[in-house]
Formats: sequence, structure tokens, C-alpha cells
Amino acid sequence: MTFNLLIQQPVFINMVKKKIKQMKQKKLSGLAAVVLLTILSIQFSVAQSHNQLSQKEKAEGWQLLFNGKDFTGWRGVNKDVFPAKGWAVKNNTITCTGEDGGSIITKEKFGDFELSWQWKMVSPAANSGIKYFVAEREGDTGGYGYGIEYQLLDDPEYIKSGQMKTNDFHTTGAAYELYPPSPDKKTKKMGDWNSSRIVSKNGKVEHWLNGKKVLEYDRFSSSFEEKVAASKFKDVTNFGQHTEGHILLQDHDSEIYFRNIKLKKL
Repeated sequence: MTFNLLIQQPVFINMVKKKIKQMKQKKLSGLAAVVLLTILSIQFSVAQSHNQLSQKEKAEGWQLLFNGKDFTGWRGVNKDVFPAKGWAVKNNTITCTGEDGGSIITKEKFGDFELSWQWKMVSPAANSGIKYFVAEREGDTGGYGYGIEYQLLDDPEYIKSGQMKTNDFHTTGAAYELYPPSPDKKTKKMGDWNSSRIVSKNGKVEHWLNGKKVLEYDRFSSSFEEKVAASKFKDVTNFGQHTEGHILLQDHDSEIYFRNIKLKKL
């Protein structure tokens, strides 16, 4: 976005008015004011660049699951509407506020796909996940949603407290309850953005974390069926084996942020 277009944006105009008022109160010099406004314009421009598709991505068939403004395309699990609490859009970012509003799912279902997103945690012991091939079950009033979960967790805090073992199947990047991630995976420090990706085609699934593949499995294999049979999902019919399903953002009563959620059908 050029500076001329930038200064015409209502959000930027309001931001500048607020900063000018603050500068007058602090009696900043003209040079200091110019520097501050330049920094502000750069920050605003960077923020505006998120949740957008490049021309190359559009040509390749990518679509945005989050438009950066609102929850168009999403609803509550087993609901026709979006939860009244627990979720917000702040600074072009989806925020799960940890107020137990229930998980949210895409209105659309997807078969084979590649999904990418960025996420970060800011509070100790945060816990969340993204589920895929999600099916809704009658009577699920808790907004759980049943599907394979790419686990998102504050690993260090849970390991330190003894609740998790290093790289078990409940830690970040795992297929929750089923497959552990690679032991050499790398997560960012608390408060920094991580990048994750899921690729699913013809039953073959890959989990990626910060540019590195951390696990792969076949959801139609006997191994997968054995893993499910030994898990808490053993009584869920066709768990993880539907030909298509919803994408779910999990509300686990933790504060977590999502942005740049993009999907390409394969």
C-alpha cells in the first residue's frame, strides 16, 4: 500500500489524530513528530499486509479462512450462529479470549487440502489447537467438535509442571492423542508468532511447524485405527476418516491469537 493510499484509510486517519493530540500534550518537536508518524505509517502498513492473498496465491487457488475484519464464514460448533463470547477480532487478528465461548468451525467442509496459519500465545500454560475433518455430533452441547487435532500448547510450562513429557502426543505439533511430533521441533518463545501447516491428500497427512515437517501419518491405515482405538476417541464413529469435514479453532479456556489462515483445496 502506497503512503498516499495509506493516509486515506479511516483507521489510519483516526490513529494519526490521536497521536497528534498526544504529541501536542508532550510538546514534541517537528522532527520528532515526523519520525513518529513515519514509524506509525510503517506499522499500520505491515498490519494491513496480513490476512491477504498475493496474486501468486490467488492463481494457485488459495483462499482466506479469515478476512482480518470479522468472522465471516465461521460459526459455533453445533450452532447456526457465532458464539456470543470468547472470541474477538483485534488488530487484524483472531483472539480467543479464554472466556469459554466454545470452539468455532468453518461453515464450509473440506476434503483434501493444504492449510497454513500463524499463531502465538502470551500467557503461561496456554492450550489450544486446530482440528480438521471435524464432524459435529448430536448432543455435543459443549461445542467440542470431533476431528484430528494439530495441538498448540505452551510446552515448556506443561513439561516443567510434570503434566507432559517432552514431545509426547499432547505437545505442540502432535496429532493430539495419536502421534507425537519430531523431537527436534522448534517453537518460538512466548509472545512470538509461530507458523504452522497441515497437508492432507489421499489420506496422507503432514504436520509442519516453523518450516519443518514434524510428523506424517496415513489416516486410513491400520496404524491410525489402532491409535484411535487406544485413545479417548475410540467410541467416535469414523473418527478422522470422513472424506470431508470442517476446520475448527479450539477454545480451551486459554488466550491465543491466530492470523493469516489460508487454505488451498487439493
